[in-house]
Amino acid sequence: MISVTRTEDIATCQALRRRVFIEEQGVDEALDLDGLDGDAMHLLARRDGVALGTARLMVQGSTGKIGRVCVLAQARGMGIGVLIMQAAEAEFRKLPEVTRLKLAAQTHALGFYMRLGYQAVGDEFLDAGFPHQDMVLLL
Repeated sequence: MISVTRTEDIATCQALRRRVFIEEQGVDEALDLDGLDGDAMHLLARRDGVALGTARLMVQGSTGKIGRVCVLAQARGMGIGVLIMQAAEAEFRKLPEVTRLKLAAQTHALGFYMRLGYQAVGDEFLDAGFPHQDMVLLL
């Protein structure tokens, strides 16, 4: 069974991000480790105690920002990304000041987020060398 819960285990979240973003995708480590982890909420997806995915959640005024969403390659296609996003939305719904969610999606993942109700806004841009698109969901 897969569970997604809030965690204080930032080191495990960073280790997952290292495997996906730095090792697999070639993102510069300094771009991932931006010093904001201590001010964020973190989600951790596990199956049978094994960490498989994570996301970082931050509140910016009335916007809940979802970032650093990743799932290990061997666990993709199991619905973990959907569970992480559902858990993120549930966490932000607990905060009455948050009225919309925002994320910057790699363009290859636009369809995934659109199926979850997010809408693309603004122009495509490069982040860490990859094309991205901002996406929002009104709560």
